[in-house]
Amino acid sequence: MTPAAVRRVGERALLVELDDDAQVTALYGWLRERQERQALGAVEEIVPAARTVLLDGVADVDAVAALLRTARPPAATAADGPLVEVPTVYDGADLAEVAALWGVSEEAAVRIHTGPEYVVAFCGFAPGFGYLTGLPPAYEVPRRATPRSSVPAGSVALAGRYTGVYPRSSPGGWQLLGRTGLALWDTGRDPAALLAPGVRVRFTAERA
Repeated sequence: MTPAAVRRVGERALLVELDDDAQVTALYGWLRERQERQALGAVEEIVPAARTVLLDGVADVDAVAALLRTARPPAATAADGPLVEVPTVYDGADLAEVAALWGVSEEAAVRIHTGPEYVVAFCGFAPGFGYLTGLPPAYEVPRRATPRSSVPAGSVALAGRYTGVYPRSSPGGWQLLGRTGLALWDTGRDPAALLAPGVRVRFTAERA
């Protein structure tokens, strides 16, 4: 895998543009592994997104840019990050609609969603919101045609190929499957975000 582009951002940052989130996951893991071995040089932050990886606080920008342009990280295999279980009550407003899109019963839709082990590919949208991959492509669903003005905190939702959990009440257009009582963002906790890139996630069905 060769990055599509490596761009300088300001004086001490680099932005790597990639083709998809699978390449992002591979490069992010490769960079973190080198960082842990102190083989990357001084880099303060590595931030993955849907198709980019940002390196900020880079001491030697030219050297790291040259490394990135020749990087050949292997494809990401099974994630080895910590596992977070998300107990979920599957009573979301869009559960029936998602089940119909999948051509299954609501009970089967719950089994489909709780089957995979997910991985946080990147974070964004709101503090503590992780974009989780792991649901098979056949179960991708569109966003709602009309977003809701308010989605309750803890809502477990789908959009495209991603699953997410709303860390706080906010507008949103994702399909709502259920809800969890877990605190996704807590400034009194270190780290404040429960979900971070590389964390593995399992959803478990709970009774209301």
